[in-house]
Amino acid sequence: MKRFRFNQKFKQPGNAGGRKKVADRTFGKQGWTPERLGSLAGKTYIITGANSGTGFEASRILLSKGAKVVMLNRNPDKSTAAIAQLKQEFGANADVSFVHMDLAVLASVREAAAKVLETVPHIDALICNAAIAQVPSQKLTVDGFESQLGTNHYGHFVLCGALFSRIKESAGRIVVVSSLGYKMGLRTIKFGDMNWDQNYSANPAYSQSKLAQMMFAYELQDKIKAAGKKVEVYVCHPGSSATSLISTSGGFVTKVIWRLMMMSPMVQSAEKGAYPEVMCATEDGLEQRAFYGPTGRMEFVGPVGKGTLEPYAYDKAVIEKLWVRSEKESGFAWEM
Repeated sequence: MKRFRFNQKFKQPGNAGGRKKVADRTFGKQGWTPERLGSLAGKTYIITGANSGTGFEASRILLSKGAKVVMLNRNPDKSTAAIAQLKQEFGANADVSFVHMDLAVLASVREAAAKVLETVPHIDALICNAAIAQVPSQKLTVDGFESQLGTNHYGHFVLCGALFSRIKESAGRIVVVSSLGYKMGLRTIKFGDMNWDQNYSANPAYSQSKLAQMMFAYELQDKIKAAGKKVEVYVCHPGSSATSLISTSGGFVTKVIWRLMMMSPMVQSAEKGAYPEVMCATEDGLEQRAFYGPTGRMEFVGPVGKGTLEPYAYDKAVIEKLWVRSEKESGFAWEM
């Protein structure tokens, strides 16, 4: 398969009017890389879903620079193994720990947030990395939400709100890891049937969950600005990265397609997939109303920078309505 050169123009699927997208050169030809990082000693980063994939690789990068990492994971055994691997690499004194949390269970999210507030005095960034994807048939969380929306959106909505006071004290950041999949569904929120009780399909439901995450982040930006607070909120995506996301929750056909795709140049390593979220957690001077990730072919792979953001992702009427709906459904009222 022919690779596009970094400076080559290409037509981005889904762009309004078929406009052409030129790769962002803010960080040079190679894009953003961890080489830009200095010492992160004294910094604390909370990462959801950090025992594998991009979350684990983000933990590795941050720990390599002397940061403290607290993982919020649902699997204790995998978390213990991940921490052992990181301590083997960076030494027994590497400051990495985990708190049990299942994003699909809002009671678990609240318990984990309370534990973090009790044990973590300073948060420089909360990275909302965990997700499930391409669930083949409709499943509901214990709280009654479609599983992808409940896990990816409502779980993080409550977590961010519960930890917001601590993040605010630190003038910290919230990083929402979304997906290019936000373009592959209805491109709005299906308020009349958010659980997809009618005509459930894995991809549109996943797409809505990732779009909901983005809309939450952009509305949060507006609310923080109106309240005069100093918390920064960024949205990014890992591109097409070799992680276990699809193999964990996807259906049989999706898994087969993904295995074949992983053998092509259209999939990059999980380490490179972690670059956007680490950049958004650490780099100064970024734009908030933006979408960061790979800027190469179809924005699946390539140098990391500012990518294409479709205007419907921050449609004010929709993001305001989603916020109100999210507070009602989750039973969590935000305080700025």
